[in-house]
Amino acid sequence: MYLIVAFAVTVMVIALAWRGVGAAGRSQEDRTEMAERPVRLQRPTRRAPTKFVAPDDDPEFLSEIDRRLRGEGKNN
Repeated sequence: MYLIVAFAVTVMVIALAWRGVGAAGRSQEDRTEMAERPVRLQRPTRRAPTKFVAPDDDPEFLSEIDRRLRGEGKNN
């Protein structure tokens, strides 16, 4: 159990140190420039709904079921 906790803490320390090293590589001008840049949000796009015909709405399917129920079809 202690080994799992020690491993988790080690991974967290490495991840935080990695982020710190990445931020230290940028100059002060780059950081302020990035902070001043406004965030441009994009509106989600809607896709056109696709025309889907369910089997119970398909006229050919309904007529075939009707034929089978009446015994008029080839395959009874």
